[in-house]
Amino acid sequence: MRKRKPKKRIIQPDPRFSDTLVTQFVNNLMLQGKKSTAFTVFYDAMDVVKEKTSEDPHETWKKALNNVMPAVEVRSKRIGGATFQIPREIRAERRVSIGMKWMIKYARLRSGRGMADKLSAEIIAASKGEGAAVKKREDTHKMAEANRAFAHFRT
Repeated sequence: MRKRKPKKRIIQPDPRFSDTLVTQFVNNLMLQGKKSTAFTVFYDAMDVVKEKTSEDPHETWKKALNNVMPAVEVRSKRIGGATFQIPREIRAERRVSIGMKWMIKYARLRSGRGMADKLSAEIIAASKGEGAAVKKREDTHKMAEANRAFAHFRT
């Protein structure tokens, strides 16, 4: 057990949208410390989203992120030799973090040319309530619902 919680790091807002959430997303998107490359990929994806949907890409991205963020998850807990999947509410920061990671993961798994195209396709699909990341959220919610009987084990 920790003696004290670590200090929360302050994230600088991104240059184009001046949003700290965008910077957090880019930090998750980044590979091998190449932040400027990650920003380029993200902004290229936003340009593709603007071309395809002719809507504000930042709003589309936020809507997509909200559609991907889970509200509940299952955590394993051993009780009397048996392991139970116990559904739990997710705190706000973790919801955002999980949503971003799922969106990036399933964008990478998509087929297509270049990460910007894949990411833009995943953002557009997620904003419409479709796509692999949204399916993952639905599956997580279904699993939590199926194991609701074990909710009383929650501590």
